Amino acid sequence: MATPTVLDVRPPALTSISEPLPFFDGTTRLYICYLCPYAQRAWITRNCKGLQDKIELVPIDLKNRPSWYKEKVYPLNKVPSLEHNGKVLGESLDLIKYIDTNFEGPPLFPSDPAKREFGEQLISHVNTFTSGIYSSFKGDVVQQTSAAFDYLENALGKFDDGPFFLGQFSLADIAYVSFLERFQIVFSEIFKHDIMAGRPKLATWIQEANKIDGYKQTKVDREEYLEALKKKFLA
Repeated sequence: MATPTVLDVRPPALTSISEPLPFFDGTTRLYICYLCPYAQRAWITRNCKGLQDKIELVPIDLKNRPSWYKEKVYPLNKVPSLEHNGKVLGESLDLIKYIDTNFEGPPLFPSDPAKREFGEQLISHVNTFTSGIYSSFKGDVVQQTSAAFDYLENALGKFDDGPFFLGQFSLADIAYVSFLERFQIVFSEIFKHDIMAGRPKLATWIQEANKIDGYKQTKVDREEYLEALKKKFLA
């Protein structure tokens, strides 16, 4: 998939002392947190659609978030959220579909019915996949997660016209890639295990995803992520 190569400058995260933005002034804004894999999904979608000039990136410091975000923007006080056409939308899996459908740029979901059906199946499975991995962190993590990663390896064999779930990079990949990025870090650094070992299709998938500019520009800071993860899951 040819994606526009646009340098995505990371603005500083807004905090409790940041001034409110001019909400609902016609600007489309994507509110994210740089550490959040859910927000990263929407950020990747924005980038791969070539919408860097159409959707303003607004990072929030979730540890010290501005009160106006909950009061004026998104009452659930989570990220991601998208301010568009006088309303605010949330939930990352809904947002990636919304951005793909409602904005210009290359389509990120195929028209082929078989691929669409399998893509929806993969997207509906992603929360089961991620929660299963996280819940294993205090157990025998390698054994407990083997079937989950094997599921992805098998899914990558469904279509042979490209290295991604539906052949070409799509919303199905975007649903998973921010979490696989983090799991690769934690399994390597903390559990001393390579999730790609014995899974050649998954290894190729990760390698090819890392070539996509719209994704590369969103990748999490490795050390910052490890520090946050240890506090949350491994304390």
